[in-house]
Amino acid sequence: MKSTLLRKCSKIARIFVIMFLVVFVQTSSNTPEVKVENDNLNKTLNLTAMALKIKEDIANDLYSAKDTFVGDLTGYGADCPLCSGKLACMPELDVLHGNVNYLDSAYGNVRIVASSKNLPCGTIVRFNSSRVSSEPVIAIVLDRGVLGKALDLLTPSEEYAGKYIGRQEITYDVLRNGWGD
Repeated sequence: MKSTLLRKCSKIARIFVIMFLVVFVQTSSNTPEVKVENDNLNKTLNLTAMALKIKEDIANDLYSAKDTFVGDLTGYGADCPLCSGKLACMPELDVLHGNVNYLDSAYGNVRIVASSKNLPCGTIVRFNSSRVSSEPVIAIVLDRGVLGKALDLLTPSEEYAGKYIGRQEITYDVLRNGWGD
């Protein structure tokens, strides 16, 4: 009788130990609890609205890249053999006398580049080229005559373009796509 009682007590003790272990393992799980808090003063503002506002701020930033391309940079002068001194996107602007800049209402004094029709007239681009400047170059597409993703930087003369610009691969950012964006 004592041995039967001892076996039952031993069985009950094992069940309690197993239950204790199960409860202990579940409460000490390594899975972290994830909580999202809205600590804004205006508790009705949600995360989606905040993300849309940030996206809008970036879109309104003049110097944030809208797109990025890799292409060749070359130089050309308005005095090239087939050049008229008139720009394809702005024929009234005469560049025959060394005028290589354009005064843009949003970006100020910028360089002039030619591109393919992949970039609409009035597009603003930014690129780095130590041959052109130690600072990033901001330029506007006002001319045509190149293919693909290449840019052709207007220089004071063909001689200057050959001597100082040459041909180089660059990465450039589109800051404004055409006149309206």
